Amino acid sequence: MIKNISNLGDAAVYCDFGSEVNQQINSNVINYFNKITELRDLKKIEGITNLTPSYNKLIVSFDLTLANFKKIKKFIEDLEISIQTNIKSKKVSIPICTEDEFALDFQRLNKLTNKSKEEILELFLSKEYFCYMTGFIAGMPFLGDIDQKIQCPRLETPRVKVPEGSVGITEQFTNIYTSESPGGWNIIGNTPLKIFNKNNELNPILINPGDKIKFYQINKKEYDNWK
Repeated sequence: MIKNISNLGDAAVYCDFGSEVNQQINSNVINYFNKITELRDLKKIEGITNLTPSYNKLIVSFDLTLANFKKIKKFIEDLEISIQTNIKSKKVSIPICTEDEFALDFQRLNKLTNKSKEEILELFLSKEYFCYMTGFIAGMPFLGDIDQKIQCPRLETPRVKVPEGSVGITEQFTNIYTSESPGGWNIIGNTPLKIFNKNNELNPILINPGDKIKFYQINKKEYDNWK
């Protein structure tokens, strides 16, 4: 479970679950995130202002006027969390158009993997992906794990602008750009689906940590009709 708990500045607790990146460790992070969030919302603990999960870390921020490091650390240490705890999750199907105007990096991927566009897409589309975390830009999901045969490094020179909806792959992960942003991932297509909707105040994020994601291919006409 948690390997170490330390302070992060004056008003945050840093929970370290280890250095590996895999679904088991990330599930532990999500279990703690969900449990602490639940108890905070039920007012069982005072002072926690924000929780930030990542692949294998959890940062718990608090209000110094209501809590301190020692109090929050003991609260976390005393939590009873079973490894069998069910993670609240859902399955999400994501359409992706991989025609040339959206698939910006297949020439590079062909050289790095020695595989054709069709072979890369077959491997990519055949898997169900796990959402490890969201971040970098609002609602951007980091999904794993990419088939080892098509894992590739980031671009040597990141793009200044990556279009909203772009689907990228880098190393063991795939992601979806929820808004236009700089980025260095290998872009293989674009989804017309709105992953982050700031106008939806109750539920702006479509994909949350722990969710299972499956991509399916659509053509340009279907993409345009979706828009």
